[in-house]
Amino acid sequence: MPTTMQALVGAESGGYRLAENVDIPVPQRGSILVQVHAVALNPRDAKIVDFSNAPGSLGGCDFAGTVKKVGEGVTRFKEGDRVLAVTFGSNALDKTKGAFAEFALAEEDISCHIPEDFSFTQACSIGLSMATAGLAIFQAPGLELSLHGGKGEAVLVSGGATATGTMATQLLRMAGYTPIVTCSPANNALCQSYGAAACFDYHSPACGADIRVQTDDSLRYVLDCVTDTTTMKMCYEAIGSSGGSYIALETIATTVKYTRRDVRADWFLADAIMGNGVQMAGTYGRAPSPELRRFGKQLFALAENWLHDGSIRHHPLEIQDGGLANMPQALNDMKLGKVHAKKLVVPILGH
Repeated sequence: MPTTMQALVGAESGGYRLAENVDIPVPQRGSILVQVHAVALNPRDAKIVDFSNAPGSLGGCDFAGTVKKVGEGVTRFKEGDRVLAVTFGSNALDKTKGAFAEFALAEEDISCHIPEDFSFTQACSIGLSMATAGLAIFQAPGLELSLHGGKGEAVLVSGGATATGTMATQLLRMAGYTPIVTCSPANNALCQSYGAAACFDYHSPACGADIRVQTDDSLRYVLDCVTDTTTMKMCYEAIGSSGGSYIALETIATTVKYTRRDVRADWFLADAIMGNGVQMAGTYGRAPSPELRRFGKQLFALAENWLHDGSIRHHPLEIQDGGLANMPQALNDMKLGKVHAKKLVVPILGH
């Protein structure tokens, strides 16, 4: 086995650069070393190097591959197992954590065995969407809904055609809730195929009001996967007159937040699922939380079962060739808003 690898790391001036001869990390207690076969690209990957750059740190979150080494205490995985995992790259405190490389570290309990009928390009698209949707729906500061206690109550997913949106729709269905979504009319069939009970056109000025009518003024829970001032206003209009909860994936506008005192509004970072806190400046920082790590362990154990019994599907994919060298361009396309209703995945092994 080699001792060095190619990797995409944070560049000193922002963005990413392709680095040669990067030391292959060593798995510590509770972690595994994975030879990466494919990675998925996420909006976080495109944004973080501009807002919280960590030069020299491995980038990326979503990956899948085969286990090459296991750390002390690992019992779920062995060498040769096919796995998917999520990590959180561009970390100034631990530059060895990241997916955009020929080898990547994964935590045993935030990983899943891949079903035999799943390719690596399919599997690599699951991890971050699962972590994000799971935290948003089932944990604080999210909606704190029950994993098994839904009784058909409607929950709105703003941005239903995003990767987090389709995953959230599936999780809500399995938990017994009725997911309704906003999306472009062109994506209605896509969202319905993942379980959306109703689709609303977010382009319409009456979108929020239409949802409020459709839900008989009783909507209490909203996940906003888009999170800008326009979508937040729309979500606030949709929530019933008795109030409710709104959770976002980005910082939220206080100018909208305080227009309704009967709505509990917050936002979160999926990074928090690792339980060891988030070391970023300002409002992005998060304290360590063993409770969130326990939830992550539970969620990924469930996700493995759901994958194997076919309960959840991956988001529609777009395969990007060119390996690590082509990824900065693909990430820039994502940053410029050129990617819609698909998740970009990049085969790594062999490039």
